[in-house]
Amino acid sequence: MFFWWISVIGDFWFGVSWLLNQVAKLKPIKRVPDLALLQQQFDLPDGNSNLPGLDVFINTVDPINEPMIYTMNAILSILAADYPVDKHACYLSDDGGSIIHYDGLLETAKFAKLWVPFCRKHSIEPRAPESYFAVKSRPYAGSAPEDFLSDHRYMSREYDEFKVRLDALFTIIPKRSDAYNQTHAEEGVKATWMADGTEWPGTWIDPSENHKKGHHAGIVQVMLNHPSNQPQLGLPASTDSPVDFSNVDVRLPMLVYIAREKRPGYDHQKKAGAMNVQLRVSALLTNAPFIINFDGDHYVNNSKAFRAGICFMLDRREGDNTAFVQFPQRFDDVDPTDRYCNHNRVFFDATLLGLNGIQGPSYVGTGCMFRRVALYGVDPPRWRPDDCNIVDSSKKFGNLDSFISSIPIAANQERSIISPPALEESILQELSDAMACAYEDGTDWGKDVGWVYNIATEDVVTGFRLHRTGWRSMYCRMEPDAFRGTAPINLTERLYQILRWSGGSLEMFFSHNCPLLAGRRLNFMQRIAYVNMTGYPVTSVFLLFYLLFPVIWIFRGIFYIQKPFPTYVLYLVIVIFMSEMIGMVEIKWAGLTLLDWIRNEQFYIIGATAVYPLAVLHIVLKCFGLKGVSFKLTAKQVASSTSEKFAELYDVQWAPLLFPTIVVIAVNICAIGAAIGKALFGGWSLMQMGDASLGLVFNVWILLLIYPFALGIMGRWSKRPYILFILIVISFVIIALADIAIQAMRSGSVQLHFRRSGGANFPTSWGF
Repeated sequence: MFFWWISVIGDFWFGVSWLLNQVAKLKPIKRVPDLALLQQQFDLPDGNSNLPGLDVFINTVDPINEPMIYTMNAILSILAADYPVDKHACYLSDDGGSIIHYDGLLETAKFAKLWVPFCRKHSIEPRAPESYFAVKSRPYAGSAPEDFLSDHRYMSREYDEFKVRLDALFTIIPKRSDAYNQTHAEEGVKATWMADGTEWPGTWIDPSENHKKGHHAGIVQVMLNHPSNQPQLGLPASTDSPVDFSNVDVRLPMLVYIAREKRPGYDHQKKAGAMNVQLRVSALLTNAPFIINFDGDHYVNNSKAFRAGICFMLDRREGDNTAFVQFPQRFDDVDPTDRYCNHNRVFFDATLLGLNGIQGPSYVGTGCMFRRVALYGVDPPRWRPDDCNIVDSSKKFGNLDSFISSIPIAANQERSIISPPALEESILQELSDAMACAYEDGTDWGKDVGWVYNIATEDVVTGFRLHRTGWRSMYCRMEPDAFRGTAPINLTERLYQILRWSGGSLEMFFSHNCPLLAGRRLNFMQRIAYVNMTGYPVTSVFLLFYLLFPVIWIFRGIFYIQKPFPTYVLYLVIVIFMSEMIGMVEIKWAGLTLLDWIRNEQFYIIGATAVYPLAVLHIVLKCFGLKGVSFKLTAKQVASSTSEKFAELYDVQWAPLLFPTIVVIAVNICAIGAAIGKALFGGWSLMQMGDASLGLVFNVWILLLIYPFALGIMGRWSKRPYILFILIVISFVIIALADIAIQAMRSGSVQLHFRRSGGANFPTSWGF
């Protein structure tokens, strides 16, 4: 009866979770930005534009774990984007306070003076040099084809030298600091020095008090000043600069470096805390009405992507009530078969597209354009009285008057970026106050203002908070892809990523941010979709029982199959056929491939065995007031020391979360082997074999779903997948023979003959 109850409850929950999953896909709506109309309405004949201002946030922490070349490529692609140069600014948040990032940004600002005009002159795509030079040939779309080959060769050499200079910083900065320390530093202190001969206020190479991770001063430095609103043409070709920019606007957008203050005793709230500091600092400098954020490894792949997002924000139908526009994530350097479902197309292209027909897609952490006042916790116009004050209470925003006075100004969505104030002593003090650790004490930052704190999935919860207050969001998919980034192609790193997402989702469900507790402003169907997005890991508890049920017939030879058998088989065939047909329809309307759908099914089972149960354990421990599971940040792909492509795919990093899935594989292989042995030696009837056949189909199906995981733990042997099949067949034979031997010994058909030697018995022969 125990197994019967588990089966009934499990089947019921599977049905409920399947229905919840379909709710988000009942009303998919595709919306396409009309870039031509946007240009017609906002771009002026003299080359200027009436497009609103846009602040671009990019976040990074460690130049080692997050390779700096990715971050600097992202910044170059942002600076070169096809958006009015005086209407957007880029803010890099270096949450580690590393001088490597600071000096790297200086080098990037210098290289941008060549790269950005080159992009404009020849209309190249994409505008991240690493991705651009990786492709051997592209159709030319510029206006100077006679100069392209020579310009291309020159820029390729300059970019190679730029990368060399970035790599050299890891040796130049320590040498420079050692030289200064010999003549300037106090005895026993090894300071890190900037190129201008001043001590670096951030984290030192040799950590010291006030100069180490988690304990350093705040830093704001404008690397590129805000440009004028009039085009500035470059210089013709010369000996020093062989590229002709005489007909190209060479202005660059504003570029700002930020490292927020960190002090012991404060919870700095990781990425969410860093972006809230960016929100305040940018408000004091440029205060653009719209914001777009990126992770350090994501770059602008389509130079018109910013214009596409603005299309939705300025739309006369729903634009005023749109809090954010979410672009789907796309990734480079994923293996061709997408073994671990990194592209996640079912979620990004089907689920988010389905939500677009309700209240909008959820926020997924990067590649998202926000309305600034929505992040401040302001209600949308549809729920806001006309005479309502934008700032209803200054206490929730902090005590910085200049920041509070900037909030109503940011509500003007047609506002351009004005030239920021000169960084005089008073302005620097205000920026320092905005970055201070204590600024948020006693305020609503991290709760009802800015990005949400104290949860692993701050992105989903922040988007949910905006939906809960009545805002809607939009989904924007365009060709070529708007943005691209990197994804973990190592099995263990990918599982850690899924663990953080699933654990954070359950945290959200069992908190005050539970979708079931939201008010009437949250659309009913959107509420159901959020319930599914936050409660899905619970399904793994029942699924794990099903996957381990074969243990029963390994040891007892009993198959728990519903009776009457033919009726049960017909029921299963109908249900499975209908669900698979719905999957095929989903592939059609979402523009997916069959491989996308298969990989999604496979990695769901892998996640359900490896990490979802751990996420459930995490929330159970938290509910009892205990410390939950620690979530590991996903390491970014790094350049391989070998010439082998996708080297990380074949690297096995053993970790405890791999073993539950290994157990499931072992149980199902043993079940098949034991069934073969019992069928050959156990004298089964045709009815027993019929029962066993359905179980064996289940076992084989599970092994097919977990097949990518099995390849992952094989390491470099996975380059020859046939080895896996050979090993599985050998395992079947060995287990079948072992089962036959055990049955024979139990039945007395086999007798072992022993000889005694030195107090021990040794088998000498055996026979039937």
